[in-house]
Amino acid sequence: MAFDITPYIDKKPSEVRKLIREGVIDFPTAGMCRGYAQANLIILPPEYAGDFEEFAKRNPFPCPILEIIRGTPETHDMGEGGNICTDIPKYRIYRDGKWDGKELTDVSDYWKEGYVGFLIGCSFSFEETLMREGIEIRHIAQGRNVPMFKTNIMTEPAGPFCGPMVCSMRPMTPENAKKAYDITVKMPNVHGAPVHMGDAAEVGVADVMKPDYGEAVDFYEGEIPAAGGGRKCETAHCYHPCPGPHVHHGYHQFRTERLSGS
Repeated sequence: MAFDITPYIDKKPSEVRKLIREGVIDFPTAGMCRGYAQANLIILPPEYAGDFEEFAKRNPFPCPILEIIRGTPETHDMGEGGNICTDIPKYRIYRDGKWDGKELTDVSDYWKEGYVGFLIGCSFSFEETLMREGIEIRHIAQGRNVPMFKTNIMTEPAGPFCGPMVCSMRPMTPENAKKAYDITVKMPNVHGAPVHMGDAAEVGVADVMKPDYGEAVDFYEGEIPAAGGGRKCETAHCYHPCPGPHVHHGYHQFRTERLSGS
């Protein structure tokens, strides 16, 4: 699946959210709104929200919560007037830990009394900074979804939430990987620095051309995988069979008003 983000690179987050609500943008948001943080979303029924909040507190590096939304689906800290049920291009509904196979553009009907939304800092947020420093982000260059992998790095459990970390991987030269580390270590609110650079087998990934989520990207001679941006939303729905419906999509994010480095 190829898509062009060029018209949206320098748009304001509020403008992109409006275009999403209008159905103009229906593809992954990586690279849009230069300089602003993106956030993953997970919406949970009340009986699981408390455990997930504790899970995030115990795992702050891969699960940096930017805002918790209660009562109504409107956002405040991350964008006054935003709506987590309409302002993301696509949503997926999970039941018993499994995606039901449908992609929706509006999940207002799934927001019930007591439900809680979590906006979690996303590693897409630092990609613009890396590109500005001359580091190619391959999935953006090739118009693909970022490849993500289940690793052997375990999270600290809380209640029913547990399991290995899911990481995005970006091919880089060793020199660029070190440069990327120095840049992203200063951005803990969007996952921060890579958790591993080098042989992917050391973190349990057998084949970087066969991601568990997203799409494979080309690796060139001399490049290594930089594994970072632990994706706790994927961990939550893959390793906890929540019986009630919960909402998430790994490739479509909420565009916040927060600057990426703040």
